[in-house]
Amino acid sequence: MPVGQLLVEGLAIGACYGLFATAVFWLAFVITMLFSILLGVLIEFLFLRPAKHPSILGMIVITLGAEMFLMGLASWKWGAEQKFFSLPLNPSVTYEPVKGMIINNWAIAVFAVTACIMLFLYIFFKYTKLGVAMRATQQNKHAAKIMGIRTERVFSFAWGFSSLIGAVAGMFFASRATLDPAFMMEPFLRAFAAAVLGGLMSIPGVIIGGALMGLIENFFGYYWPHWKPIIAFIVIILVLCLRPSGLFAKHYVKKV
Repeated sequence: MPVGQLLVEGLAIGACYGLFATAVFWLAFVITMLFSILLGVLIEFLFLRPAKHPSILGMIVITLGAEMFLMGLASWKWGAEQKFFSLPLNPSVTYEPVKGMIINNWAIAVFAVTACIMLFLYIFFKYTKLGVAMRATQQNKHAAKIMGIRTERVFSFAWGFSSLIGAVAGMFFASRATLDPAFMMEPFLRAFAAAVLGGLMSIPGVIIGGALMGLIENFFGYYWPHWKPIIAFIVIILVLCLRPSGLFAKHYVKKV
């Protein structure tokens, strides 16, 4: 269960549902989170569980197919035209903690929520039984099953949990852009490139990879703006060719 794959679903669909659930934001937020968890569990049950012993490439193809299906479903239900989505954060309210560095309420909220999620994931995977079971299932599914771990339930929880995090990310992105069923494709590509750069199997690596990806994109965007849209593709290709496991993940080679 690579980290990048677990965050594929729930991004755009969770944000779209949050727009139409109800006019009351916090009630809409709770409903969106519950819907995203249910959506992630359904995706695992309907699309991935029927596939017997899929390879990593097979899982990627299945999840991309599920994403295309959900994008089409969202277009049919809510329309493909662009809409506006807002959070109770005023981006025009800015602060200058250091001279020359300006930050607004939206950016502060993103940093705070991201830090809380990272701290929760660290504690969850290191100190809880379910987190250890998820790590064991990721490392060796068959050995985990022999040890009594119900791997099917672990997979369902992982997809529901990842969809919950994806829905939160989708709502933050939607509040700074126009909302349509395909609006998360570009951020997803950049996030996937960051995960590949840092290492799909390493949460700290993904975090560092995201920071490096942001620096690389802004560097090329400043000096060569026409290169910025394809930087993510270039990073993915270079990393997969030079170090497939990423910068901060261990690369294992089976010897016979």
